[in-house]
Amino acid sequence: MNIDDLTIGQIKQIQAMTGGAQPSAPEVKRKVILRTYSAGVFYGDIVARRGREVDMENVIRLWQWSGACSLSQLAVDGTSNPGECKFSVAVSKETLLEGIEILDTSNAAQKSIEGVAPWKK
Repeated sequence: MNIDDLTIGQIKQIQAMTGGAQPSAPEVKRKVILRTYSAGVFYGDIVARRGREVDMENVIRLWQWSGACSLSQLAVDGTSNPGECKFSVAVSKETLLEGIEILDTSNAAQKSIEGVAPWKK
């Protein structure tokens, strides 16, 4: 069943179960930078979104970046200073709450971000 086939009763039932959040159509899997309200900034494949709750795969936490003046530039150009970035190891799946900004990434940015060596201790 897709969202277009839901009845009004089913939508109300889903809203009651999710605290009133509107059900949304599945996201087309795409590589994004996601800024959350309090958990930080993440890069990966967005696979679903329910309001501010976002499911992602192949997720890298962007702890600290250099070589881009903003997330917008990072999403377009990537980093020009990968050695100064602190990006985590990739996590296979993660659900992030309070997503407040989703930026699509260019092919150049994807190659740049994915080329940064994981920051480990």
